[in-house]
Amino acid sequence: VQLVESGGGLVQAGGSLRLSCAASGFIFDDYAIGWFRQAPGKEREGVSAIGISNRRTYYADSVKGRFTISSDNAKNTVYLQMNALKPEDTAVYYCARRPYTGSYYGTLGAPRMQDYGYWGQGTQVTVSS
Repeated sequence: VQLVESGGGLVQAGGSLRLSCAASGFIFDDYAIGWFRQAPGKEREGVSAIGISNRRTYYADSVKGRFTISSDNAKNTVYLQMNALKPEDTAVYYCARRPYTGSYYGTLGAPRMQDYGYWGQGTQVTVSS
C-alpha cells in the first residue's frame, strides 16, 4: 500500500496549486481519501475528503469554496485543487486512506487522524503574502 503526494510549491497569495495523491497496492474504490495539513507548531488537521465509490466530499470550513477535491479512478489518483490561496494555508499537506465499504460506506465527515492510515510523505505548500 502506498500513497504519494505531489504538486506542492511556493505561490503568492491569491494563487493556485493542484496537489495529487497517487494510490497503489489496494482496491481504490473501497476507500475514502483524506487530505490533511500540518503547519509548523500546529496539530495536523483534516482539510477535505472524498469517498471514491460515490464521490461524496467533505470540506473544512476554512477551505470551503476555495478548495476542490476530485478523483480519477482510472489513474487511482485524488486531486486537491487549491484556489485563492492564503498565507494561512501554508503547511505540509498529507493524504491518507480509510475504509469506505460496509458499515463505513457513506460516513464521510470531518477527517480524523485516528480513522486514517498509510500516510504519504507529504508535500510542502508555501503561500507568500
